[in-house]
Amino acid sequence: MKRQDLILHLIGEISKYILDEDPMRMVISLHQESDGLHLCVIDDNEHTDEEIERMNRALNSRKRPELAGYYGAMTGHDLLGSSRLNLLGWQLKHSDVTRTNNGIKIDLWLGGDRFDSDKFSIPKKEE
Repeated sequence: MKRQDLILHLIGEISKYILDEDPMRMVISLHQESDGLHLCVIDDNEHTDEEIERMNRALNSRKRPELAGYYGAMTGHDLLGSSRLNLLGWQLKHSDVTRTNNGIKIDLWLGGDRFDSDKFSIPKKEE
């Protein structure tokens, strides 16, 4: 699968998830490097703490790199809610879902074996 196709699938999947809640505003930001990318999606919908926790859990599920080859073919199917996010979560290097003043911000970082986290804005873990 071409990189552009993968990015289009990712944007489509996360956009579909957000648009299901009919936001008045959705912002998508993409940062690419040679071996990775950061996709950020912001909406203005109300989200409960439980919903944000479910999203974080789905996106931070156990990694399944063996499914990377299937990922492109699997996206686009009409999966619902957390199933859609689980599919994304299997492929991520890191993800965060945070509350904003008027909605949420979803950050997704993806990359290959040579992914260099220093080229991206992945938050450092507090020690």
